[in-house]
This record gives sequence, structure tokens and C-alpha cells, in this order.
Amino acid sequence: MEQSVTVDVAAPPERVWQVVSDVERWPAWTPSVTTVHRADDGPLRAGSRATVRQPRLPESTYVVTELTPGRSFTWVASAPGVRTTARHDVEPLGDGARVRLSVTQSGPLGTVMGRLYRGLTDRYLAEEAGGLKAWCEGSPAPS
Repeated sequence: MEQSVTVDVAAPPERVWQVVSDVERWPAWTPSVTTVHRADDGPLRAGSRATVRQPRLPESTYVVTELTPGRSFTWVASAPGVRTTARHDVEPLGDGARVRLSVTQSGPLGTVMGRLYRGLTDRYLAEEAGGLKAWCEGSPAPS
């Protein structure tokens, strides 16, 4: 089950990528993420691991499975019966950027978990898109 949101950001794609790929700073601009701790240093890359804590969800460790510098990254967290895949795409759009954030639940319990958490996932995607837009455009992130 996939859920997604798309937002246009009035900031250069390079700026948007810098913000979205600096995962440890996400709590500064989105209330949907409490903490992110990287297990490695340096720029985000394939194989990078991060432990993410979000309100109302169990702590999860994500592993970056795909990364195109300046454009996109995908990371995956696994738990018994469910695999969560989150994708972050940044594409140039005139003087700004279009960002697409998506979450897919798969595995034997993926559809059930996707339905159970559908409202929360939609809310978190909206908060992340809105917070990213506000942060990149230079205004305070919504609370």
C-alpha cells in the first residue's frame, strides 16, 4: 500500500536536496520526526543506516537502499511481517523544486498496517512536505 504527497518548493533544488538529505536535522522542521540518529558519518549514501523515532510509532532503523545525489533517496525499515519503504524525490521545477514523498507498506502484514496507520501516515507526509517547504523557503516550520 503506497501513500504519497507532492509539494512545490520555491527554493533551488540544491537547497531542497541539502535539507531533505540531512536526515538528522529533520526534527528541526517537521513535527512528525522526534529524533534521527545516523550510524555513519558524512553525506547520506547507499548503505547508510539511521534510527528514526516518530510520535505514535515504534522506533525504526532505516537503511538507504538507493540514492541519486541531488535527486532522490529511498530507505527501508523492516519489522516482523512488514517492510516500510520511504522515497524522497527532488526534481527541478523552473526556479524551484518539486518534491514527492512516498511511503509503501509491504509484506504479509503490510496492507493491514497500511490501512491501520493510513490517517497517521497521510498526516505525517503532509507535515513533512509543509515543514520542508517552509524551511527551504526561509519561513518558520509549522508546529
